[in-house]
Amino acid sequence: MHAWPAPDVPDLPGSGLPLRLHDTATGQVRPTAPGPTARMYVCGITPYDATHIGHAATYLTFDLVNRAWRDAGHDVHYVQNVTDVDDPLLERATRDGEDWRDLAERETELFREDMTSLAVLPPRELVGAVEAIPDIVDAVRRLRELGASYGVEGDTYFSVHHDPRFGGVGNLDDETMLALFAERGGDPTRPGKKHPLDCLLWQAARPGEPSWEPADSELPEGRPGWHVECAAIALKYLGDAFDVQGGGSDLVFPHHEMSASEGQVLTGSWPFARHYVHAGMVGLDGEKMSKSRGNLVFVSALRRDGRDPMALRLALLAHHYRGDWSWTEEDLAAGEARLARWREAVALPSGPSAEAVLDGVRQHLADDLDAPGALAVVDRWVQEARTRGGPDTSAPQLVTRTVDALLGVRL
Repeated sequence: MHAWPAPDVPDLPGSGLPLRLHDTATGQVRPTAPGPTARMYVCGITPYDATHIGHAATYLTFDLVNRAWRDAGHDVHYVQNVTDVDDPLLERATRDGEDWRDLAERETELFREDMTSLAVLPPRELVGAVEAIPDIVDAVRRLRELGASYGVEGDTYFSVHHDPRFGGVGNLDDETMLALFAERGGDPTRPGKKHPLDCLLWQAARPGEPSWEPADSELPEGRPGWHVECAAIALKYLGDAFDVQGGGSDLVFPHHEMSASEGQVLTGSWPFARHYVHAGMVGLDGEKMSKSRGNLVFVSALRRDGRDPMALRLALLAHHYRGDWSWTEEDLAAGEARLARWREAVALPSGPSAEAVLDGVRQHLADDLDAPGALAVVDRWVQEARTRGGPDTSAPQLVTRTVDALLGVRL
C-alpha cells in the first residue's frame, strides 16, 4: 500500500533539541533516546469514516514528533497501518450495500488526500491489514508454539497473562479493563475463554464475511484480530523496543495493551515500545464526537467548503496534544485569523530578528510537544513585525522556514 507524497521540509540553521514526551506507561514526561534512526509506529485508520478532526489531531501530534526528531538530526523510520478489514468496516459496507474492498480503497485514498493537504509527513511504510496477513499468520503460529494461545469454537485467542507484564501500558484495574474491553470491541463474556480479557488472534470464517486460507494448515480459513495486526506489522518493520507507539488515548486499552503483550511474548523481551504516546480526544460543541452520534467533522468537508488546510492545522495545534477538548467553529476562525496575521508579517521586506523564534519553537516542541507555546513565540514576533517593524531583511524568511519545517504550516 502506498502512502502520500512527502512535502518539502526546509533546512534550518543549527540543530533541534532532544525530544521529551509523556509516556502513558510511566505517567511521566521522559526523554526519548533514539539512535541515529528513530523508530515510530502509529496506529492508522479503519477506512470507513476518514478523515475526521479527531484523526487529524492525532496524526498532527505524531507529525510534530517526526519533525522534531528530524530537526535534531535523526533519520525517522515511521510506520503506520490501515485496518482495511475489520468489523466496523464490514458493518458500514453492509449497511450501505457496498463492497467492503471498494469502501476501504475509497476512504484510504481520501485519507491520503487529507494528509497531503495538511502537510503531514508520510510514513515510510503504510501497511494494510490485508497485505500483512502472511505476517499476522506467522505471528499467530509463533504464539501458539509458545503456548500463548488456545482455541474456542474454531477461533484462536491470546492468553494475555502469558505476558507477566500485561497491564503495564495503561496501568488500569481489572474492573476498568473489563468495562473498556466490552465497550471497545472485546468479548469478555464469551463462554469457553480462559480469562475474560483474552483477545482474539484469528477469527474462523463466518458466512458472508471475507476470509483467507492461511498457509499454516493448523489455522482455519478466517481473518485476523485487530491487536495482533499492529504487533505483527510493528515488529516486522521496526523490530522490538522501538521508540514510540502512538495513537489516540482511546487506544490505550485494549489496543495498545494487547498489542504490546503480544509483541513482548513474541520477542521474549520488554518493552514492546519505549514510549507509549497518546493524543487526547476531540469533541464537538461540548459533546463527544463519535460515529454513533453522527457528529463527526471531516477534513475533506472543510476543504470542499474552501477552508485553508493550514488554518485547520493551526486550529488543531492551538490545543496541547494530550488534553481532551471540544471543536467549535471558533477554533477554525481563530486559525484563519492567525494564518492571515502570520502571512502578512512574513510578506514584509524586513522585521525584528528571528533567531529567538527558531530557538523558542524548538524549545517548546522539545518539551512534550508544547505546540501552543510554540505558536505564542511566533505570535510575538508577528505582532512586533506588524506594529514596529525591524531592520533584519532575513527575518521573515527564517520565520517562514521555521514554521514550515517544525510546525508544518506553509505560509
